[in-house]
Order: sequence, then structure tokens, then C-alpha cells
Amino acid sequence: MTFIRAVCQGSAVSATLTRRIVPCSITLFSTSSIEATEPEQQPVILQSWIPSSLHDSEGKHNEFAIKLLTLNRPKAANSINRAMLSALNEAMDDVLRSLDNDSDDGNPICSAVIVDSSSNKVFCAGADLKERATMAQEEAAEFVTSLRNSFVRLARLPVPVIAAVNGPAFGGGLEMALAADLRVSGKNASFGLTETSLAIIPGAGGTQRLPRLIGVSRAKDMIFRARRITASTAYDYGLIDYLVNDNDGCSKEEAIALARDISKNGPLAVRAAKCAIDEGIDKSMGHFRSESKNDTGIGINAMEIERKWYSRIIPTEDRLEGLAAFREKRNPTYKGR
Repeated sequence: MTFIRAVCQGSAVSATLTRRIVPCSITLFSTSSIEATEPEQQPVILQSWIPSSLHDSEGKHNEFAIKLLTLNRPKAANSINRAMLSALNEAMDDVLRSLDNDSDDGNPICSAVIVDSSSNKVFCAGADLKERATMAQEEAAEFVTSLRNSFVRLARLPVPVIAAVNGPAFGGGLEMALAADLRVSGKNASFGLTETSLAIIPGAGGTQRLPRLIGVSRAKDMIFRARRITASTAYDYGLIDYLVNDNDGCSKEEAIALARDISKNGPLAVRAAKCAIDEGIDKSMGHFRSESKNDTGIGINAMEIERKWYSRIIPTEDRLEGLAAFREKRNPTYKGR
């Protein structure tokens, strides 16, 4: 079933799901399942984690993994330069390759992506202004276009993307978090689209994603005033979905717990659900055109998009496995087929 491996083509707007304030009591996975990396040499560290909870009752693994994309320029507040942007795109290439359940490389299929920071003190301060100062106007415009396209690509990854935020997320850093499907924050985090203080505007999706998430007036207030808000205010606004009451990096642990919950479910169904939501969120609910020959409904609307993605799940092996597991009162073993 190759149809859901492709990047979802549609709105990149993130939908706010169930939100909660989380006490810091999550147990992190064993580090023995983490691929070895050289963190000081990479602006983005890519890791694959295999949750032990994804083994079935007989110890057989569901063959899915969580990809962790860690921003790693802590001395520069994880500001985004050309090297980091290139590394981010290479990491997304790896995620897309790992969605291929017909590959023979023996690697597990990606079920979710987490974007976090190697430092608990900062998520991302935005674009690297020192590098930006060395660019000609044409180079600066090209970089912003590349940044915007990269965040669109992040938003359109077929699997759920979770941003785990500690410390400041300003400018392009907040725009990166906005491209995620879910956002988890420590209480030491702060958020802002501060570009107007530099006589520019948010250029990597911020003027479009933020108002769709928190409302037009609040987004205008933040952008017009270059206003920075606390994690508590961001939670009240609906900008973040989970607020962790701890300053010591538990946002990553909570993000891992969310990804673990997602990974227990049918992977093709989760991907189809994301595509259906993102494609249909800006479409009308009216004038639904059914499959009846006598129906003359107008255009493709949100309900037709849902029907399209539901129909692609019907012939999957995972759907039959889910029904069999329910009937036999056991945990399902999904294969992504």
C-alpha cells in the first residue's frame, strides 16, 4: 500500500487535539535503542527509537520506530543557518525513506517524528542573523523561500510531527513548531513572532499558521507588537497542546509518550487521518456529493476528502488485523500494509 507513503498534499494547518497540563512523571525509553551519533558535529541529530511497548504479547515487534530530529546548535541558540536547514531536509529525506514497508534494509518503519533541542534552555531563536547579515538581498530572499518550503515539507510529512519545546521559540523557531501537528512545552518556554522589530514580517508560514491556530486578533497582536508570550499564555491561547509543569526537559519525555501512544495504532490509518484533516480543514462541509448517480452535488468538499481517505484504508491488511485482534481479545500486530 504505497498511497499513504506520499507526502500529504493539502493544507498545512495543524489541528489542535485534546490538550492537558502534564505533571513530569514520564519514564524515558532505554537509551540502548538509540542509534549512535556524533552530536557536536551535526546541526541536526537524527535518532530512531523503538518503544518496548510496541511488542506484542509474544514479544514480536511491530517494526515501527519514532524518529527524533534534534536541533543542535546550542551555542548559537539553535539559530537556523544554511547548514542546519540542509541537515533538516536530509533528516526529512530519511523519514520518508523509512516509510517504505517494502524495503529490505531491516530498518523499522517511522510512525511519528519529534522535533526537539539538544539544550533544555532554548528550542530555536529563529534565523541566524549573523549569517543573514552576510547575504545579498537575492540570497536572503532565496534563504527565506527555502526555509518556508522546508517547513511546508515538515508539515506535510505523512506521519504525525510533534514539537517538544523548552526555552525560547522565536521567529523561525516558532514557525517550525507551528508546522508540527502537536506542540508540547515546558513551563520555561516562551514564544513569539518578533520579526516586525527587525522591520520584516514572518516569512516561513507564521502569518498564515498562527492565526489559523489561535485566531486572527491574537495573532495580529503578537505579530504587530513583536510580542513574546509565556508557556502558560501559549497554552491558554491554544498555541501549545500539552504544558509540562517542569523546567528540566520533560517536554521531550511527554512528546515521546505521545508518539508511543500514536505508534500503537494502525500506521496507515494514522497517516490517512492526518491527510484527511489537513486536506479538508479549509474546505466547505456543504454540498456533499455522494456516489449516487442522481446526485448533482457541487465540487469536492471536506466530506468527500474524508471518504477518499477512508476508502484507501478499506483494502489494507492492518484493517483486517484490527478486526481480528478485537474479535480474539488480543493486541493487534500492525505491519503498515
